[in-house]
Amino acid sequence: MVDPIDSSYRIGIEDELQISVWREPELSLGVVVRPDGMITLPLLNDVPVMGLTTTQLGDALTEKLKPFVNEPQVTVIVRNIHSRRAYLVGEVSRQGAYSLNGRLTIMELLAEAGGMGPFAKTDKIYVLRKVNGKPVQIPFNYKKSIVGRGDKDNIVLLPGDIVVVP
Repeated sequence: MVDPIDSSYRIGIEDELQISVWREPELSLGVVVRPDGMITLPLLNDVPVMGLTTTQLGDALTEKLKPFVNEPQVTVIVRNIHSRRAYLVGEVSRQGAYSLNGRLTIMELLAEAGGMGPFAKTDKIYVLRKVNGKPVQIPFNYKKSIVGRGDKDNIVLLPGDIVVVP
């Protein structure tokens, strides 16, 4: 099975970044991506960053700094990722938003949430996911996943997924 997670990280809202400009300490600072997808930097003011990779942002900042800095060299480091989340609702110990800072499956999410409640309908769990802008419901059977099939039925979660445990 092909892993649906894009291997290249893209910057999102609330992510914490460290911008370093070599030999320019006053231009090197930590920033948080605002709700409008922008960061604010000295000399450059507001810079759109949402959806870019760290390499793309570094290249863009290098170009924007050329009028101000002789041969700028910019490095972008991700300090904390807050934009990649999945949500868990229903008959579970702890409902809420959970970070997707790596590969996370439904079984791992349920374990992180402290398991299911005593009245959970384990054969009726599903994932709500947007595919091409349209909501899609993906069924998940907990018992089948545990009994012998393992990872085959264990859905890998994507940012924005909502796992519903009725």
